[in-house]
Amino acid sequence: MVEQLAEGDRTAGELSAVVREEFGVSQPAASRHLRVLREVGLVRSRVEGSRRIYSLDRDGVEAIGEWADRLRQLWGGSLSALGTEIARGQRDRRYESKGSQQ
Repeated sequence: MVEQLAEGDRTAGELSAVVREEFGVSQPAASRHLRVLREVGLVRSRVEGSRRIYSLDRDGVEAIGEWADRLRQLWGGSLSALGTEIARGQRDRRYESKGSQQ
């Protein structure tokens, strides 16, 4: 839904049809998901006649981007160190297996 809205405003029906086709999500479940996205500030909605039109809330998307950046900073060093240890363990196993073959 968020990817669809990144391309432009969509009606609730359009969004529901996409998630039904791609993921097998029912219309009531799609409506609940849209409500949650609205409640957390990722999307906005407006009523035009009998249709509800959804759009991304740029402020909400930016806030999530900032949050993700903070997580990357917190975890970046740890994940880098983990990658180094994994590579070291793989290298050590290769050396051990070569030594046992000789």
